[in-house]
Amino acid sequence: MEIHVGMAGLTYRTGIGLVLMMLASVASNAQTTSTTVIKSDSTAKKPVPKVIVKKPKPIHTEMSLGAKMNTNGWGAYINKGWVRSNDTKHSDQFYNLRYVELEFNEVKNPKETKTTNQYLGSYSNESAKPYIYGKINNFYQFNLGYGFRRMIAGKPEPGSVSIHWFYLGGLSLGLLKPYYVNANVPQDNGGTGTLVRKTIKYEDDKQSFLDDRLIISSAGFTQGIGETKIVPGLHLKTGLHFDFAANKKTVLAIETGVSADLYSSKIEIMANQKAYPYSANIFAAFQFGKRW
Repeated sequence: MEIHVGMAGLTYRTGIGLVLMMLASVASNAQTTSTTVIKSDSTAKKPVPKVIVKKPKPIHTEMSLGAKMNTNGWGAYINKGWVRSNDTKHSDQFYNLRYVELEFNEVKNPKETKTTNQYLGSYSNESAKPYIYGKINNFYQFNLGYGFRRMIAGKPEPGSVSIHWFYLGGLSLGLLKPYYVNANVPQDNGGTGTLVRKTIKYEDDKQSFLDDRLIISSAGFTQGIGETKIVPGLHLKTGLHFDFAANKKTVLAIETGVSADLYSSKIEIMANQKAYPYSANIFAAFQFGKRW
């Protein structure tokens, strides 16, 4: 009897143990399945959106202004250029251009110096003012040219300096305006008698015009404009262009080179100085503008 009860208790305990083991196994499997599902969700691949990068439009036009100092005067110019290259992908990085240029210059003779009449106070109450002794004409140029600019050294990255060679040719329109002075001119042709104040040019009275004791002052820029003579000619220019702009859409450069002009007649600027039908100079210029 005791043995039977013991076996029954053993059997009961064994059954409970098996039930617990089965429940533990089911719980373990459920946990494993849940973990697997969560992991699968976290590692699922999501579609990557496409990013469209818009490339900047290529540069094709340039507009700039320049101021220049010449060995025979001064000048200013404006030009407009168009990108010129067989490689359209990189053309705007190398600044190769074909362009047109309009230039204005005042040409002076090396012998020009301003002076004042030191004798005037001895015979007149007028005050002497500066004038250029011996100057008979003001000379100005309007040059219209067509040319090319080619990059020969440097890098296209922003902030770097690039070096270009430029050359152009075209037409030159020379303007000769008579230079007038105010002078005390003798009333008679013999050079004696009462002095009369007149505004004269070289062709009016060469003797009085070159007598520094009689000249009072320059007559001013507007005097003689209506007598301006036009002298046609040819224009050539070449040199180096140093571009140091911080970005590709800005023109900031220094130019240096030589310029020459050939005219249909002699350019007379100073009396008693040999005149030639041409002019030439070395120049340095500062240029600025935009590219788009």
